[in-house]
Amino acid sequence: MKPSLNQIDLYFITDRKLTKKTILDDVRAAIKAGVKVIQYRDKEAATKVMFEEAKKIKKECDNSNVLFLINDRIDICLAVNADGVHLGYEDIPYRAARRLLPNKIIGLTVHNLQEAIEAERLGADYIGISPIFETKTKLDAGPAAGLELIKQVKEKIKIPFVAIGGINQETLDNVLKAGAKSVAIISALITKNNVEEEAKRLIERIRRGV
Repeated sequence: MKPSLNQIDLYFITDRKLTKKTILDDVRAAIKAGVKVIQYRDKEAATKVMFEEAKKIKKECDNSNVLFLINDRIDICLAVNADGVHLGYEDIPYRAARRLLPNKIIGLTVHNLQEAIEAERLGADYIGISPIFETKTKLDAGPAAGLELIKQVKEKIKIPFVAIGGINQETLDNVLKAGAKSVAIISALITKNNVEEEAKRLIERIRRGV
């Protein structure tokens, strides 16, 4: 059985530009480390490339009971029967996405408390609070939201949330202290020579808390 969103600790997001190997290598390493969710994100690859790659990732995730989400692309999600999608506010609106994906996970990116409250009201399964710190991984991420937003969301929102954006080994403890239980770390993870070992260390730190 695949995990619930409340069980997610390290939220793994792929990045073709940053990986030292291949996206599939990173996914396999993350799964071996104990990651419970993989988000496939690619802003530049051709649709056919994404489709073929997503099929392979889906197989890896299914074999290990790991959730598989697609960033932005509802068509790819449907084509490979992924577990759901993650959408930004510039993507297809939530209600339209829900009509297309009535039984799948839909996560929404939010940048402030008002957007978080609205996402929960709409029916999002979880939210991604972004960016906590300045980040170069996603150029359109916007200004840093800061640790205070984590505290606000933890107090006001009941659905699961993921802290993302500029988080690394040095800032992780402060993110956990602010109340995050699920954290996405991208460049500080997949640029490492051994993604599996680094992911294991991060998972242990997140589960241990502060």
